[in-house]
Amino acid sequence: MKTIAEKSDTEIKTDVLAELKFEPSVNITDIGVLVKDGAVTLNGFATSYSEKWNAVSATKRVAGVRAIADDIVVNLPHSQLRTDGDIAVAAANQIGWFTTIPPGVAKITVREGWITLEGELEFGYQKSDAQENVQFLAGVKGVTNLITIKSNLAATHVKAAIESAFERSALLDAEKIEIKMSGSKVTLSGKVRNYAERDEAERVAWAASGVWSVDNKIEVKWVSDYGDQD
Repeated sequence: MKTIAEKSDTEIKTDVLAELKFEPSVNITDIGVLVKDGAVTLNGFATSYSEKWNAVSATKRVAGVRAIADDIVVNLPHSQLRTDGDIAVAAANQIGWFTTIPPGVAKITVREGWITLEGELEFGYQKSDAQENVQFLAGVKGVTNLITIKSNLAATHVKAAIESAFERSALLDAEKIEIKMSGSKVTLSGKVRNYAERDEAERVAWAASGVWSVDNKIEVKWVSDYGDQD
């Protein structure tokens, strides 16, 4: 019986197209899929940033996908067009309503439907929350998140906190993931079973106080039996 690791590019493409068709928020007729050595390139058009986001998320769910290049362009229909001023007001209100983000910290700039977030926060999850609260607003074509993280914790304490969180997680095999600190920058490496585990490792790293950035170099290595992973 063929293992996940032995799936051909043609089989992966077929499965990605099927998953995109299965995802109700994605219009498969406007999105193209290319696969080479397990790396998937998505291209074409989406009618909203949420559709683009959901297309990438659906692709991550497919067994055998090792990497994803997102070349989908957001092409908003006329009914979804908003002025930059309207988007900026909506984004400011959305973040203002979210209690985990201190008032006035996140600075918002909008140009041609693209939101740029700036400011300084203490936790990585606050940075993620800021983006998640604005990226699906009507008229948004994309988000650049330049918010920085500031904390007084030493790098050794930050690394220890991340390691402990990995060990507590039911979704992660802590022994398969290596953590390196360079100041307040975290670099993750190693091999995991799927994209869900890769994303969870990055989410946990961002949740630690004092993490300014996370460079996720973890490889996705699909195998039928995790015990066979080297």
